[in-house]
Amino acid sequence: MKTPKYLVPEDYMADPSVHVFDGTLYIYPSHDWESGVAENDNGDHFNMKDYHVFSTDDIENGTLTDHGKVLEVADIAWAGRQLWDCDVARKGDTYYMYFPLKDKNDTFRMGVATSDKPYGPFKPEEDPIRGSYSIDPAVFEEDGVYYMYFGGLWGGQLQRYKDNKALESAYLPEGKEEALPARVVRLAEDMKQFAEEPRPVVILDEEGKPLTADNPHRFFEASWMHKYNGKYYFSYSTGDTHLLCYAVGDNPYGPFTFKGVILTPVVGWTTHHSIVEYKGKWYLFHHDSVPSGGLTWLRSLKVVELEYDEQGNILTIEGTANE
Repeated sequence: MKTPKYLVPEDYMADPSVHVFDGTLYIYPSHDWESGVAENDNGDHFNMKDYHVFSTDDIENGTLTDHGKVLEVADIAWAGRQLWDCDVARKGDTYYMYFPLKDKNDTFRMGVATSDKPYGPFKPEEDPIRGSYSIDPAVFEEDGVYYMYFGGLWGGQLQRYKDNKALESAYLPEGKEEALPARVVRLAEDMKQFAEEPRPVVILDEEGKPLTADNPHRFFEASWMHKYNGKYYFSYSTGDTHLLCYAVGDNPYGPFTFKGVILTPVVGWTTHHSIVEYKGKWYLFHHDSVPSGGLTWLRSLKVVELEYDEQGNILTIEGTANE
């Protein structure tokens, strides 16, 4: 499937997290809607309020099943506003949905909700995860150990923290200063708390030096982790340079060495994705704003096949190839 295709043309879905459970592919997107909030650099116009879950047994030629609304802001005791992108992990017979949500003080925290089915509905815990902050959770499991990658700048509030503590004044590096990194943390046995202090996800250039703030390939948001041929591929969005990039490492904590661009800019400001293998092929799930006429807060879910070369490098996909 070399040409991207839209998956939910009747609604605005974005930021897809995708997993395969028992042979079925499940998509966990955020749900855009026209809330009337003015556009700004804090992302207030991304005023999402609920989640749907989609599933299919044939991503190329089949249809998607919409399992309906599985969690909404009104269900969450500590909720303020803005239910941004989520991810789901399975441990035993329980499915755990991790989500960022602003609390009543307008600070992003990570919440967790559970279900005995991959398609929900999900019941949220009474409180957010202790010590959590920022946005964009992505959970990677290996040998029964679960790692959460997270973080996002600007509206995602990552610049408000240093060494996992809130700063009195937010700080964004500039120029040749080291760029702010994503975070990674191992989850506790109960999957509802952190088992350790979050660590920085360091991305190095070809000389082994951390990427700087003025590098167009530095991290901004939208972490994802997958494994290919024994290597760990950390992929992410560069935000205001509008790329999906990836870096490769030898363990889930990194460091990771920058390797290239997965997706060039799409129509719309944001780029957010997931990468999954299904039935012998690899796929890139992402979004753009073509169907809404370029309104970046009304995005549409897409999928396209992802390919590697013989060295394990991801072949770059053109973000507007089918426009």
